[in-house]
Amino acid sequence: MPDFFMTGLPGRSVASRRQALSWLGAGVALPALAACGVSDAEAKTFPVSYSDAEWRRRLTAEQYRILRQEGTERPWSSPLNAEHRKGVFTCAADGNALFSSATKFDSGTGWPSFWKPLAGGVGTARDVTLGMVRTEVHCARCGGHLGHVFDDGPRPTGKRYCMNGAAMRFRPA
Repeated sequence: MPDFFMTGLPGRSVASRRQALSWLGAGVALPALAACGVSDAEAKTFPVSYSDAEWRRRLTAEQYRILRQEGTERPWSSPLNAEHRKGVFTCAADGNALFSSATKFDSGTGWPSFWKPLAGGVGTARDVTLGMVRTEVHCARCGGHLGHVFDDGPRPTGKRYCMNGAAMRFRPA
């Protein structure tokens, strides 16, 4: 136990061992409890819907983990990072058009990044997992988890749609 818990700070009252352990326990428990939260997208219904067994049959294990269980692939693991041809990035689960190659940029994060989705391609939801609030991006047709959007992207939108490559396919123009 650090000394300041037992001796106090100048001008401060002495914290008891029980108080110190309570604060320590709360600091450990809060992220774990937040991780039990669900994204708002899970509560919605989508035009493309299958049973869990059918999703597992249609998707690879990695695609299922990302799209249906809101997983994340390792950075720099997707071949789509190096995809620079003209075309459209689609949802790996249902083929829905998500992003134009014209909006793709190298964010240096290790995931395919875009500054703007195609109209009607994606939806967003509040994500409270991992002890923080983020904006999750999902396929507008099937609800599959694609990644997250951040406010540190390039002009003209200032957005960075940081997507899991395994959640998408590329269709050349």
